[in-house]
Amino acid sequence: MRNKLDIKLRFNILTMIIYIVGIILLLQLFNLQIINGAEYRSQSNTRLTRESVLEAARGSILDSSGNVLATSDMGFSINLYKSKVDNNTLNNNILNIINVLESNGDKYVDNFPIKISPFEYTLTSEESIKKWKTENKIKEETTVEEAFYEFKEKYKIENDNIEDIRKIIVIRYEVAQKGYSSTKAVEISDNISLESALVFNEQSMSFPGINIVVQPIRKYVSDTLGAHIIGNIGKINKNELEKVDERYDLNDYIGKMGIEYVFENYLKGQNGTKQIDMSVDGTVTGEYVTTEAIEGSDVVLTIDANLQKVVEEALEANIKKIASGGFSQRYDTNSGAAVVMNVKTGEILAMASYPTYNPQDFVGGINTEMWNVYNTDINKPLRNKAIQDAYAPGSIFKMVTAIAALESGTITTRDRINDTGVYPKYTNPVCWYYTSFHRGHGSLNVSDAIKHSCNYFFYEVGDRMGIDTLEKYSRFFGLGNKTGVELPSETSGVVASKSAKAEKTNGQPWYPGETLSAVIGQSYNSFSPLQMTRYTSMLANGGNRIKPTVIKTIINADGSEVSKEEIAKFSDEKLGITPDGIDDMDINDQNLRNILEGMKSVTSETGGTAYNIFKNFNIEVGGKTGSAEAPGNKVNAWFSGFAPFDNPEIAVVVFVENGGHGNYSAEAVRDIMAQYFGMNSNQVYEDMTAIPDVELSR
Repeated sequence: MRNKLDIKLRFNILTMIIYIVGIILLLQLFNLQIINGAEYRSQSNTRLTRESVLEAARGSILDSSGNVLATSDMGFSINLYKSKVDNNTLNNNILNIINVLESNGDKYVDNFPIKISPFEYTLTSEESIKKWKTENKIKEETTVEEAFYEFKEKYKIENDNIEDIRKIIVIRYEVAQKGYSSTKAVEISDNISLESALVFNEQSMSFPGINIVVQPIRKYVSDTLGAHIIGNIGKINKNELEKVDERYDLNDYIGKMGIEYVFENYLKGQNGTKQIDMSVDGTVTGEYVTTEAIEGSDVVLTIDANLQKVVEEALEANIKKIASGGFSQRYDTNSGAAVVMNVKTGEILAMASYPTYNPQDFVGGINTEMWNVYNTDINKPLRNKAIQDAYAPGSIFKMVTAIAALESGTITTRDRINDTGVYPKYTNPVCWYYTSFHRGHGSLNVSDAIKHSCNYFFYEVGDRMGIDTLEKYSRFFGLGNKTGVELPSETSGVVASKSAKAEKTNGQPWYPGETLSAVIGQSYNSFSPLQMTRYTSMLANGGNRIKPTVIKTIINADGSEVSKEEIAKFSDEKLGITPDGIDDMDINDQNLRNILEGMKSVTSETGGTAYNIFKNFNIEVGGKTGSAEAPGNKVNAWFSGFAPFDNPEIAVVVFVENGGHGNYSAEAVRDIMAQYFGMNSNQVYEDMTAIPDVELSR
């Protein structure tokens, strides 16, 4: 009985609680809907809530020591939302916004294709003008001035100042092209100054519909340093948008060249979101973050920024010295490339291409004037000549010929060939020495032939050996195939061969006499400076195959590292790199040693073709000069070297287009090695203006 009474009591208490809560809720609803209903309805009708993107910072690009090469600074963009203002107020608001931006030197979007004073289209063809008129419902016979004023009438612009009219049209046109609403903005400028941002924030009531967004802006810390490696970003286009994931929209930037392009997937972060409260007249009343942004991964390069700087400076100085006649003869040159590589690992420590460009010019969109400067320059500053272009290597190729001849048993290290100056077969080609001094080098073994760069010696070796053996060993050293470096648009180069000639000449056969040109680095042979650096590294490291790389590691936002296997797989897939199918070879140590001794004598013995450059150098260097004939009656200059000789660490290749003599480019290699080995502070070199003993592959 007592249990029943307890249950009834608890039931009654619960019932009373429910009634009390219900009464409270009813009273609150009465207050909201009846007593204060008008006030709350008014507030609801004048408040908008929208979600905005919180843009993630792009990952940084660092050198091997952690020095920042590319990063993201915080900047400001200005967005315009649709607000409940009349047409005239909207036009005046736009004009006021533009005037603030211009007063602080800020750029703003301008895709309207009509310029004033004089009236003219920015569109470049009649076809594009016709298409634009059709899209904008303008009659074909309408003049450019009439078209301009049609837009004035369309947007009901009451201002009579022609410059002000165009400012208003520019933004109204952008709005019409991209659309906007109370929850979707159109971007007016993606990088405004702090001064402009402060004006808009402090006077927000005077600029209805605008919102200042804090966003990351790409910053290339050292201007042109490493430009061809780092690359640049640009506005994403519709074709690119179709190929990427949901992290992107048409307002995004994306990597266009270099590391920025290849590792876009890692560098791009994950955007967050924030909620913004805005009154219907466009005034922002509050905002807060709903999802935090996650910044992109950092890409760490193998490049040493200090060495990179010296390599770029040495290359430029060498080119200018040759062009000014600072050596014994002047050559018309203004371009070249240089590469420094770790001979054991294939890590690229520096890579330069001249002339260069500034990636910062592309941030926010490159202007037409600067684009024309880059795009019309015959020396192609946007191309990475170290990997994208291939050139005949000339005499720095002769070590391949020597290896092929020794390993195939065509000659031995003891065999000697007597250079009489004029080779007595085929078209009777002559040694460069005969051209200069009207005599031959005399009796030479393979080391001597490399020291003196004797064409006659290699003519005879090539004639005995044949083109197929030369092709086999050329490919072993990575020539004629992409290196697989993690950079876009790499050339494969071409190895002189029967198949190369057949492809170039519609099936014509290879003649034995053509081998004479191939063995001295001419004929169809053409390789990039990077390929020649890998080949030089393989000579120095004992014939071990290596894959060049510019990537040390990738570090995610949470501090974890991406595995080397994942990086290699990702890069190869992005660039379409496949295994070259070339088997390893065991190069005979003695054969290789004789070739390397020949390279050392090039720099360390009287009569060596670069002795005058390296005779006072404190470290023993193995090297080879090359002067290769090129189309247009040009002679390209090469120098390929490694050091220290007894325990090689680095290989350096410098190429100067129409540089005349490989001896000239050797000076840049010397200066680069001096920086690497810490000799620049106390090393004094003799300034050589006369070159007594140079070579030219013919």
